[in-house]
Amino acid sequence: MKLSHLFFGFAAIILMGCKNDSFEVSDISAERIPVNEKIQGDTAIQNFIKPYKEHLNNTLDSALIYNPKLLNKSDGDLNSALGNFMADVVMEQANPVFKARTGKNIDFVLLNKGGIRAELPKGNLTARNAYELMPFENEIVIAELSGKKVKEMLDYLSQAKSAHPVSGIKLTADKDYKIIDARIHGKEIDTNKTYFVATSDYLQQGGDSMNFFKDPVNLYGADYKIRNAIIDYFKKHDTLKAEIDDRYTRQQ
Repeated sequence: MKLSHLFFGFAAIILMGCKNDSFEVSDISAERIPVNEKIQGDTAIQNFIKPYKEHLNNTLDSALIYNPKLLNKSDGDLNSALGNFMADVVMEQANPVFKARTGKNIDFVLLNKGGIRAELPKGNLTARNAYELMPFENEIVIAELSGKKVKEMLDYLSQAKSAHPVSGIKLTADKDYKIIDARIHGKEIDTNKTYFVATSDYLQQGGDSMNFFKDPVNLYGADYKIRNAIIDYFKKHDTLKAEIDDRYTRQQ
Protein backbone atom coordinates (compact mmCIF):
# COMPACT_ATOMS: atom_id res chain seq x y z
CA MET A 1 0.00 0.00 0.00
CA LYS A 2 1.30 3.35 -0.99
CA LEU A 3 2.03 5.85 1.78
CA SER A 4 -0.51 8.34 0.35
CA HIS A 5 -3.26 5.73 0.46
CA LEU A 6 -2.41 4.92 4.07
CA PHE A 7 -2.59 8.64 5.00
CA PHE A 8 -6.02 9.12 3.43
CA GLY A 9 -7.22 5.99 5.20
CA PHE A 10 -6.23 7.35 8.62
CA ALA A 11 -7.79 10.74 7.79
CA ALA A 12 -11.09 9.11 6.89
CA ILE A 13 -11.14 7.18 10.17
CA ILE A 14 -10.40 10.38 12.17
CA LEU A 15 -13.14 12.35 10.37
CA MET A 16 -15.64 9.60 11.01
CA GLY A 17 -14.62 9.61 14.68
CA CYS A 18 -15.19 13.38 14.91
CA LYS A 19 -18.73 13.20 13.61
CA ASN A 20 -21.02 15.25 15.85
CA ASP A 21 -23.96 13.50 17.39
CA SER A 22 -26.97 15.70 18.05
CA PHE A 23 -28.29 15.97 21.59
CA GLU A 24 -31.46 17.50 22.98
CA VAL A 25 -32.18 18.64 26.54
CA SER A 26 -34.82 16.31 27.88
CA ASP A 27 -35.20 17.70 31.40
CA ILE A 28 -34.07 20.60 33.58
CA SER A 29 -34.17 20.51 37.36
CA ALA A 30 -32.88 22.80 40.12
CA GLU A 31 -32.36 22.49 43.82
CA ARG A 32 -31.91 25.29 46.35
CA ILE A 33 -29.03 24.47 48.68
CA PRO A 34 -29.00 26.77 51.74
CA VAL A 35 -25.60 27.82 53.02
CA ASN A 36 -25.92 27.83 56.81
CA GLU A 37 -24.53 26.33 60.00
CA LYS A 38 -25.97 22.92 59.16
CA ILE A 39 -23.34 22.40 56.49
CA GLN A 40 -20.45 20.43 57.92
CA GLY A 41 -17.06 21.98 57.24
CA ASP A 42 -14.18 20.07 55.74
CA THR A 43 -11.76 19.46 58.63
CA ALA A 44 -8.67 19.46 56.44
CA ILE A 45 -9.57 22.83 54.89
CA GLN A 46 -10.54 24.28 58.27
CA ASN A 47 -7.19 23.27 59.76
CA PHE A 48 -5.38 24.74 56.77
CA ILE A 49 -6.98 28.18 57.02
CA LYS A 50 -7.06 28.32 60.84
CA PRO A 51 -3.75 30.21 61.33
CA TYR A 52 -4.63 32.72 58.60
CA LYS A 53 -8.09 33.23 60.10
CA GLU A 54 -6.62 33.81 63.57
CA HIS A 55 -4.07 36.28 62.21
CA LEU A 56 -6.75 38.15 60.27
CA ASN A 57 -9.07 38.34 63.29
CA ASN A 58 -6.24 39.57 65.52
CA THR A 59 -5.46 42.31 63.00
CA LEU A 60 -9.10 43.35 62.59
CA ASP A 61 -9.89 43.30 66.30
CA SER A 62 -6.87 45.12 67.75
CA ALA A 63 -7.87 48.35 69.52
CA LEU A 64 -6.68 51.42 67.58
CA ILE A 65 -8.51 54.40 69.09
CA TYR A 66 -10.96 55.18 71.90
CA ASN A 67 -14.41 56.53 71.08
CA PRO A 68 -16.02 58.34 74.07
CA LYS A 69 -19.62 58.04 72.81
CA LEU A 70 -21.87 56.19 70.38
CA LEU A 71 -21.94 57.82 66.94
CA ASN A 72 -24.60 57.35 64.28
CA LYS A 73 -25.55 59.17 61.10
CA SER A 74 -29.00 60.32 62.22
CA ASP A 75 -28.28 62.31 65.37
CA GLY A 76 -28.54 65.69 63.64
CA ASP A 77 -30.73 67.56 61.16
CA LEU A 78 -28.25 68.57 58.44
CA ASN A 79 -25.00 67.48 60.03
CA SER A 80 -24.24 64.53 62.26
CA ALA A 81 -21.22 63.85 64.46
CA LEU A 82 -20.46 60.68 62.51
CA GLY A 83 -20.84 62.34 59.12
CA ASN A 84 -18.65 65.25 60.24
CA PHE A 85 -16.05 62.77 61.44
CA MET A 86 -15.91 60.98 58.08
CA ALA A 87 -15.68 64.17 56.05
CA ASP A 88 -12.99 65.54 58.37
CA VAL A 89 -11.02 62.30 58.07
CA VAL A 90 -11.03 62.58 54.27
CA MET A 91 -9.84 66.19 54.54
CA GLU A 92 -7.11 65.41 57.09
CA GLN A 93 -5.79 62.28 55.41
CA ALA A 94 -6.17 63.14 51.71
CA ASN A 95 -5.08 66.78 51.67
CA PRO A 96 -1.38 66.05 52.38
CA VAL A 97 -1.38 63.54 49.51
CA PHE A 98 -3.06 66.02 47.16
CA LYS A 99 -0.78 68.87 48.30
CA ALA A 100 2.36 66.80 47.74
CA ARG A 101 1.27 65.83 44.24
CA THR A 102 -0.18 69.11 42.97
CA GLY A 103 0.97 71.89 45.30
CA LYS A 104 -2.70 72.72 45.87
CA ASN A 105 -5.10 72.23 48.78
CA ILE A 106 -8.50 70.59 48.91
CA ASP A 107 -11.13 73.31 49.35
CA PHE A 108 -13.87 71.12 50.79
CA VAL A 109 -15.18 67.58 51.10
CA LEU A 110 -18.59 66.17 50.18
CA LEU A 111 -19.64 62.57 50.88
CA ASN A 112 -23.06 60.94 50.98
CA LYS A 113 -25.13 60.03 54.01
CA GLY A 114 -26.06 56.69 52.44
CA GLY A 115 -22.39 55.71 52.30
CA ILE A 116 -22.25 55.54 56.10
CA ARG A 117 -23.13 51.89 56.71
CA ALA A 118 -22.75 51.42 60.48
CA GLU A 119 -22.56 53.15 63.83
CA LEU A 120 -19.34 53.62 65.77
CA PRO A 121 -19.89 52.20 69.27
CA LYS A 122 -18.56 53.72 72.46
CA GLY A 123 -15.27 52.19 73.54
CA ASN A 124 -12.23 50.93 71.72
CA LEU A 125 -12.49 50.94 67.94
CA THR A 126 -10.75 48.57 65.57
CA ALA A 127 -10.10 48.11 61.88
CA ARG A 128 -13.20 45.90 61.84
CA ASN A 129 -15.27 48.96 62.85
CA ALA A 130 -13.80 50.82 59.87
CA TYR A 131 -14.76 47.96 57.54
CA GLU A 132 -18.30 47.96 58.93
CA LEU A 133 -18.52 51.75 58.60
CA MET A 134 -17.22 51.76 55.03
CA PRO A 135 -17.53 48.26 53.51
CA PHE A 136 -17.16 49.56 49.96
CA GLU A 137 -13.90 49.86 48.04
CA ASN A 138 -14.54 53.53 47.32
CA GLU A 139 -11.44 55.62 46.68
CA ILE A 140 -10.92 59.29 47.37
CA VAL A 141 -10.80 61.50 44.29
CA ILE A 142 -10.46 65.28 44.01
CA ALA A 143 -12.62 66.94 41.37
CA GLU A 144 -11.81 70.49 40.28
CA LEU A 145 -15.26 72.03 39.87
CA SER A 146 -16.27 75.38 38.44
CA GLY A 147 -18.13 77.76 40.72
CA LYS A 148 -21.20 77.10 38.57
CA LYS A 149 -20.96 73.36 39.27
CA VAL A 150 -20.60 74.05 42.99
CA LYS A 151 -23.85 76.01 42.84
CA GLU A 152 -25.46 73.00 41.13
CA MET A 153 -24.24 71.00 44.12
CA LEU A 154 -26.06 73.42 46.44
CA ASP A 155 -29.27 72.87 44.49
CA TYR A 156 -28.77 69.12 44.86
CA LEU A 157 -28.30 69.41 48.63
CA SER A 158 -31.36 71.67 48.90
CA GLN A 159 -33.42 68.94 47.25
CA ALA A 160 -31.81 66.11 49.25
CA LYS A 161 -32.75 67.65 52.63
CA SER A 162 -30.45 65.31 54.52
CA ALA A 163 -27.18 65.36 56.40
CA HIS A 164 -24.63 64.74 53.69
CA PRO A 165 -21.18 64.88 55.30
CA VAL A 166 -19.17 68.00 54.43
CA SER A 167 -15.92 69.53 55.61
CA GLY A 168 -14.33 72.86 54.69
CA ILE A 169 -17.59 74.47 53.58
CA LYS A 170 -20.22 76.25 55.70
CA LEU A 171 -23.82 75.95 54.56
CA THR A 172 -26.98 77.63 55.84
CA ALA A 173 -30.45 76.52 54.72
CA ASP A 174 -33.83 78.13 55.30
CA LYS A 175 -36.59 76.27 57.12
CA ASP A 176 -37.53 74.53 53.83
CA TYR A 177 -33.96 73.19 53.40
CA LYS A 178 -33.09 75.56 50.54
CA ILE A 179 -29.48 76.63 50.95
CA ILE A 180 -29.38 80.41 51.26
CA ASP A 181 -25.71 80.90 52.12
CA ALA A 182 -22.56 78.94 51.26
CA ARG A 183 -19.03 79.92 52.20
CA ILE A 184 -15.70 78.36 51.38
CA HIS A 185 -12.75 79.73 53.34
CA GLY A 186 -15.21 82.29 54.73
CA LYS A 187 -16.08 83.65 51.27
CA GLU A 188 -19.12 83.32 49.03
CA ILE A 189 -18.80 81.02 46.05
CA ASP A 190 -17.24 82.75 43.05
CA THR A 191 -18.57 81.49 39.71
CA ASN A 192 -15.33 82.69 38.05
CA LYS A 193 -13.21 80.41 40.23
CA THR A 194 -12.69 76.66 40.44
CA TYR A 195 -12.68 74.61 43.64
CA PHE A 196 -10.98 71.34 44.56
CA VAL A 197 -13.62 69.04 46.03
CA ALA A 198 -12.70 65.70 47.62
CA THR A 199 -15.28 62.94 47.36
CA SER A 200 -15.53 59.24 46.54
CA ASP A 201 -15.00 57.83 43.06
CA TYR A 202 -18.54 56.40 43.30
CA LEU A 203 -20.11 59.84 43.75
CA GLN A 204 -17.83 61.49 41.19
CA GLN A 205 -19.06 59.02 38.60
CA GLY A 206 -22.66 60.08 39.22
CA GLY A 207 -23.56 57.86 42.17
CA ASP A 208 -26.61 59.08 44.13
CA SER A 209 -27.38 61.26 41.08
CA MET A 210 -24.57 63.68 41.97
CA ASN A 211 -24.25 64.63 38.32
CA PHE A 212 -22.58 67.94 39.13
CA PHE A 213 -19.39 65.91 39.68
CA LYS A 214 -19.36 64.70 36.08
CA ASP A 215 -17.07 66.39 33.56
CA PRO A 216 -14.97 68.31 36.10
CA VAL A 217 -12.31 70.78 34.98
CA ASN A 218 -9.73 68.26 36.23
CA LEU A 219 -9.89 65.04 38.18
CA TYR A 220 -7.18 63.78 40.53
CA GLY A 221 -6.98 60.34 42.08
CA ALA A 222 -5.55 60.00 45.58
CA ASP A 223 -4.95 56.22 45.34
CA TYR A 224 -6.42 56.08 48.83
CA LYS A 225 -9.52 54.17 49.89
CA ILE A 226 -11.86 55.99 52.29
CA ARG A 227 -11.76 52.96 54.59
CA ASN A 228 -7.95 53.03 54.69
CA ALA A 229 -8.05 56.75 55.47
CA ILE A 230 -10.29 55.96 58.46
CA ILE A 231 -7.97 53.19 59.68
CA ASP A 232 -4.93 55.47 59.30
CA TYR A 233 -6.78 58.14 61.30
CA PHE A 234 -7.57 55.55 64.00
CA LYS A 235 -3.87 54.66 64.22
CA LYS A 236 -2.79 58.31 64.38
CA HIS A 237 -5.02 59.50 67.21
CA ASP A 238 -5.62 58.31 70.75
CA THR A 239 -9.22 59.48 71.16
CA LEU A 240 -11.85 60.06 68.49
CA LYS A 241 -13.32 63.58 68.42
CA ALA A 242 -16.60 64.10 66.57
CA GLU A 243 -19.31 66.68 67.22
CA ILE A 244 -22.38 68.16 65.62
CA ASP A 245 -21.45 71.76 64.80
CA ASP A 246 -22.49 74.72 62.64
CA ARG A 247 -21.02 73.62 59.29
CA TYR A 248 -24.45 72.80 57.80
CA THR A 249 -27.46 74.25 59.59
CA ARG A 250 -31.10 75.07 58.96
CA GLN A 251 -33.00 78.13 60.13
CA GLN A 252 -36.10 77.34 62.20
